[in-house]
Amino acid sequence: MRIGLYPGTFDPITLGHIDIIRRAAALVDRLVIGVAINRDKGPLFPLEDRVAMIEAECRELSEQTGTEIVPHPFENLLIDCAHDVGAQIIVRGLRAVADFEYEFQMVGMNRVLDDSVETVFLMAEARHQAIASKLVKEIARLGGDVSNFVTPPVHEALKARFG
Repeated sequence: MRIGLYPGTFDPITLGHIDIIRRAAALVDRLVIGVAINRDKGPLFPLEDRVAMIEAECRELSEQTGTEIVPHPFENLLIDCAHDVGAQIIVRGLRAVADFEYEFQMVGMNRVLDDSVETVFLMAEARHQAIASKLVKEIARLGGDVSNFVTPPVHEALKARFG
């Protein structure tokens, strides 16, 4: 069984994330969505809410693709999380050159820690390249319309969070 790990904070999950999840699901039998517990980032949504959003957004994708898609919270090193879930592949989404520079460094470090785990980069589709959770939260906080960046349930969660 080929297992992939797609890590991130998913605070909140966006259409860009869903695009990468959909495409990554075609590459593996089981896709684990590693939900990072990063206390330094001060997430808007608590871990339980982010996991619930991922479960809800991925249920239909899992049925459509035939790939098991499951969230998995983690707070350890990414390579250790990959070991914990049995992943042979780490999936990373890229939006721009700046993403690649950071990811390139991460791959190098992860290869030193364990060269048996491969990293696969998927470019975000053009219409999703500008989407970043940080920007989505900022737009929502200032009362802007984020419906082009997230699904309706996530949009409602953002509206509820910011009033």
